[in-house]
Amino acid sequence: MPQIQPPHIVIVGGGIAGLAAAHRLQEISREREFPLRFTLLEASDRCGGTLATEKRDGFLLELGPDSFISEKPWALALCRRMGMESELIGTQDQHRATFVVHSGKLEPLPEGFMLMAPTRVGPLVRSQLFSWPGKLRMALDLVLPRAAEHEDESLGSFVRRRFGREALERVTQPLIGGIYTADPERLSLAATMPRFLHLEREHRSVIYGMWQASRKRPQDAKDASGARWSLFVTLRGGMQTMVETLTGRLAPNTLRQGLAVEKVRRENGQWQIMCQGGESLSADGVILATPAFHTAQLVKDLDLPLAEQLGSISYSSAATVNMAFRREHIPHRLNGFGFVVPHIEKRKIIAGSFSSVKYAGRAPDGHVLLRAFVGGALQAELFERDDQEIAHMVRDELRQLLGVTTPPLFARVARYPRSMPQYLVGHLKLIESIERKVDQHPALALAGNAYRGVGIADCVRSGETAAETVLRELVGSEREGRRA
Repeated sequence: MPQIQPPHIVIVGGGIAGLAAAHRLQEISREREFPLRFTLLEASDRCGGTLATEKRDGFLLELGPDSFISEKPWALALCRRMGMESELIGTQDQHRATFVVHSGKLEPLPEGFMLMAPTRVGPLVRSQLFSWPGKLRMALDLVLPRAAEHEDESLGSFVRRRFGREALERVTQPLIGGIYTADPERLSLAATMPRFLHLEREHRSVIYGMWQASRKRPQDAKDASGARWSLFVTLRGGMQTMVETLTGRLAPNTLRQGLAVEKVRRENGQWQIMCQGGESLSADGVILATPAFHTAQLVKDLDLPLAEQLGSISYSSAATVNMAFRREHIPHRLNGFGFVVPHIEKRKIIAGSFSSVKYAGRAPDGHVLLRAFVGGALQAELFERDDQEIAHMVRDELRQLLGVTTPPLFARVARYPRSMPQYLVGHLKLIESIERKVDQHPALALAGNAYRGVGIADCVRSGETAAETVLRELVGSEREGRRA
């Protein structure tokens, strides 16, 4: 009797979503004692995508994302399952303030201000960020009627409608710019900040809804394990540690780096993964964990309408600039996590992070590590400058905003072209259509930050969900085959 081969799944893309998918497949195979083969293909010579950490002269530099959000449980749960909980660290909350650049100066964001809405009266009244008419306009949210329900609305439109122009221009736009590097006038509220949409629909007033939620929060502060975390969590040795742990846990010969995939197709009930150099792999299931524009090219011959929809997802580009200084060379108190820069300020950086203040172990004693962000959807032309020009721009901005006149001990520019998908108005409807088309192809799934969340935790969930979806379909098909 011929031996039945275990199903083979190919994952294309070794970013955090692809790694999470591979790890989840391996977990399920062991937990359920289900024989399974998988191959993870990564075109470059390293995994992790935008996650990258460097150590230099006692400094720990995050070139890409420096943390994940603990409120979204998937990254935290993955770290725990991998035995990494002792490596997790939260922010140094004695300096948890955020600053906003206003008229060339760093003004503290009013305590209790949540992205677009104030939740405390006193700090808002005392704030120098807003004019009195602007403050009164925000308070109108308490009496404004809820809007009629419609398909989608831009984030910019929603904030102007509920809180006024100042709230949008001076706070929401720069804070959202730091998260999505996007234009709020084009960004989908439902896809990016559904919580505020739900607050309006449930409570009518967003401010009142947030007050109500804050009263309940102390009872819900503990997660299932009883551990308490700050909103932002990182790893003691940097985010690269997560990548290294994931790759280190993969079974031998399951990861292949330096092998680019050109297209996927379906032949005789099998998936064929066509790679550069003429190599091809056969698989029972496929997970495409590549950027949407790359995925579009992979499936172009398989499903042109799907490829066109994937290709319609636009992206922005951004660069990070890490700079190291001696503490005495920075006049500013650095009594916060960093600052955001409203577009109306017409400066050349999106935001700045006081990295060694935000997290412990990022700089030697007596030194400071700062990080700035350049580019994004509203300043795409600045990303096109060369590294030397970008570093010079950042130095000039730090001089004006923080009073830093001494050259840095070193500067490290990292570029991420087309790295941040833009969730434009109508994004959720587009994703639902994409998902319906994907469902028409057996044992095919997509993963990554282009679909239902851009953060690390969202990418982990995306990869794990893709793995479970493909495996569930293959197990179902195998059972049907046995019955036949």
